[in-house]
Amino acid sequence: MNIKRRVWSLIGLIFISITSNAHQLIAGVAGGFKPAMEPLVQAFEKETGHHVLTAYASVGVLYAEIKQGAPFDLFISADIAAPESLERQKIGVSGTRISYAASQLVLWSANRDRINGSLSVLQSNSFTHLALPNPKVGVHGKAAIEVLDKLGLTQQLRPKFVEGKNVLQTFQFIESGAAELGFISLSLIYREGKAIPGSYRIIPASLHPPLEQQAVRLRDSKAPKVAQSFLDFMLSPAAQAIIRHYGYLPVNLSKQFSP
Repeated sequence: MNIKRRVWSLIGLIFISITSNAHQLIAGVAGGFKPAMEPLVQAFEKETGHHVLTAYASVGVLYAEIKQGAPFDLFISADIAAPESLERQKIGVSGTRISYAASQLVLWSANRDRINGSLSVLQSNSFTHLALPNPKVGVHGKAAIEVLDKLGLTQQLRPKFVEGKNVLQTFQFIESGAAELGFISLSLIYREGKAIPGSYRIIPASLHPPLEQQAVRLRDSKAPKVAQSFLDFMLSPAAQAIIRHYGYLPVNLSKQFSP
């Protein structure tokens, strides 16, 4: 199986072919950024006429596949480490890496009464399953483990863990009731300026490292000018307004966003 077909099969791309259109852009995007990415793509396409194809997966999966030749023009990550590493390896183009937002970790339940605005539910032992993204490949999963470590709850709660392969699958576990609560990105429960039904608590930033997110243009891009245009667009006031609307922080502000 050739690398392109294997990559598409592994990370579940939403398209099945790539045309030779020079104005088409292919972006590998961290799964948690999907709610914000979709309106960003719509706005960019309307403004420029360029077409953007997106593939969503965990940072770890996208990073591995980019190193193996995945046909992406852009990598829109949920962390700093992966874009930095690609730049050091000269797979990411030096000078194109940008910080476009900061994510927030949230403990969420689809049950309106499960989380009372604090983290006390974690100590209560009143649930059977706690969902979190795979900490080996997902930054939100790593952050969740750090939170539990600082609270002294990791070993106690580990038997209750239900690991999603990425933050999107983790959200689905909680939404479906397969897990009563779990750690995800605020962006997944924030729509049109307010949180979706359920209960949640934004995790204090003091309990985990900053979740700054970066993007980088890739060396083997077939549409480098379009890719650079999208990166520039992500820092524009219009794009930043969209990003904030989905629960992200501007990276130059340390004050926590409160819906």
